Amino acid sequence: MKSVPTRVLDVDAVAAIVADVGLETLYDLAIERLTTVLATETPSHVEMKERDGFTLTWPQLGLLEWMPAVRHGTTVSVKLVGYNPHNPTKFQLPTIMSTLYAFDYESGHLRTIMDGTFATAVRTGAASVVASRILAHSDSSVLGLVGCGVQAVTQLHALARAFPLAEVLVHDPLPHAEASFAARARFPSGVIRAAPLAEVERQADILCTMTSVMPGQGPVIDGTAMKPFAHINAVGSDMPGKTELPQSLLRDSVVCPDKTEQALAEGECQQLDLAEIGPPLPNLLQDPGRYASLKKVRTVYDSTGLALQDLAMVELFEELAGQARAGHDINLEASAGDPYDPYSFLPSDAVRFIPALRQV
Repeated sequence: MKSVPTRVLDVDAVAAIVADVGLETLYDLAIERLTTVLATETPSHVEMKERDGFTLTWPQLGLLEWMPAVRHGTTVSVKLVGYNPHNPTKFQLPTIMSTLYAFDYESGHLRTIMDGTFATAVRTGAASVVASRILAHSDSSVLGLVGCGVQAVTQLHALARAFPLAEVLVHDPLPHAEASFAARARFPSGVIRAAPLAEVERQADILCTMTSVMPGQGPVIDGTAMKPFAHINAVGSDMPGKTELPQSLLRDSVVCPDKTEQALAEGECQQLDLAEIGPPLPNLLQDPGRYASLKKVRTVYDSTGLALQDLAMVELFEELAGQARAGHDINLEASAGDPYDPYSFLPSDAVRFIPALRQV
């Protein structure tokens, strides 16, 4: 009996999947999967545990978390994700890096291990679309981006699948990030324009904040001159003490978190009392008619990231990998041969166990 292999979806496999399905279709599929898992799946089908992790304080502030979820009868997923804002300048690595694991529900076998850095960026943009479709005007045409890193690119590409964007105004305190954004976004010429922060806030129908501001150093916008019906996707608040929006703006808006308890601990909702927080995203999706009036007022989607979103993404990539014949198999687990024999995977000449002689 041979070991059951684990499928590895490394960077080359992910690139092959995207090339096969197309970037636009990938975003559409991600948006559809996230909508389905949050709108229709019940705890008897899917659930997630509270995420946990380590706050890293030396030599720089960082975070390492694990995010578990389960689709009962099928998949247990775990994402290990690191947040290290010094990465781009110190290591030439993304601020957020992660790995996704999918385990077989019945046996516990590690079915798939894959890059989670790209999948996390895509699913975070897709989640903003899921929320924006309910909370923003459907004809929103001006997108404001505060912060011009990786997340800004995927927020733009995801939202462009759902809204008729005619102008994209961007702002970043780092001149090189702002100047290079248009090239990295690969968007039609003339649509993207760097602008002063006040103009970005004033003109945006939809505003996304995704910065690496340190805990206690926010807010990153003023928020006093925004349109009365503007919708904000607050993406960057992802650890205790880190917030991007002014408290006054939050209290003057309907704030809808992805998960209330998590947002109270790590999101913009840290600045609010429970009674000041609006309905979470799953409630919006499950009864959209009830919340249709929210399009007429200023709203905030407090996006802290959900393990269920990661579950949906790893399952999606497993399916797409099968279609594209992408990835490779490795025998990772010591499970070959006799399930009762811990040495069955070893060559016979490697097993030379000699017990110590009893001293008389």
